[in-house]
Amino acid sequence: MGTQDPSRAYAPTTLPLRRTVGLARSCHPGPVVAVTAIAGALGVGVGLDGVRCAVLVAAVLSGQLSVGWCNDAFDARRDAAAGRTGKPVAEGSVSRRTVWAAAFTAALLCVPLSLACGLLAGAVHLTAVAAAWAYNLKLKATALSWLPYVIGFGTLPAVAALALPGRPGPTWWAVTAGALLGLAAHLGDVLPDIEDDLRGGVRGLPHRLGPTTTGLLLPVPLVAASVVLALGPAGPAGLWGAVTLAVAAPAALAGLLLARTWRKAPLAAAAVVAAADVTLLLVRGTAPV
Repeated sequence: MGTQDPSRAYAPTTLPLRRTVGLARSCHPGPVVAVTAIAGALGVGVGLDGVRCAVLVAAVLSGQLSVGWCNDAFDARRDAAAGRTGKPVAEGSVSRRTVWAAAFTAALLCVPLSLACGLLAGAVHLTAVAAAWAYNLKLKATALSWLPYVIGFGTLPAVAALALPGRPGPTWWAVTAGALLGLAAHLGDVLPDIEDDLRGGVRGLPHRLGPTTTGLLLPVPLVAASVVLALGPAGPAGLWGAVTLAVAAPAALAGLLLARTWRKAPLAAAAVVAAADVTLLLVRGTAPV
């Protein structure tokens, strides 16, 4: 198998169905669906009514689509040079121009949808989307590559809480846990591609740390988020809090111990802890009682 010729990458295709499928695939549908679903669940958790929750979901969806399309369009040449599969723009399934147009359209839609959640909630969400675009266009290759993830995940509970009538604001522990999960998401997202990224000239924080150190560091913010979510709110941790605390550290340790025989073990362990953390965040809610 050879790498794709970069000069032939992201060429327009004449097949409408192929373009449509390629456009859908190039938005990073997994993260888009996951983050949008979490936003909706947070909205329900804080007590938003159906209309406000729908507007919140639409705002987050448009923002995530814009970020995903921006990422694939901007990285098309690097993806083609690295021979990465599953990248529609680099494969020529959809043109780079089409994906850029989709990214800007989604970003423009995100502005009124975000502000419809409330001026403060909208401003916070648009700040997070702008940070994600900054990551795609510049910060990904710098030592500050972690910052947009921390901002994006940390502000998600805040946006849901600020969208409530009266804008009560989020709890400190929800924002802190979200930021920690964002740091973990960055480490986990970059970890499998560190070597390819380095060959392409990308030197974000995980690349500077190296794959081994990044894999060892990955469970730390996840376990820290578990502790914050379980012990931060007033009152007892509850059943799910106790379960999360009981699972987090052993799962993280198991991932580290198995790393020598299975290189994806730290990432798999991190996924288990992250799922427990997100569930606990949804159970706890994000707005002051």
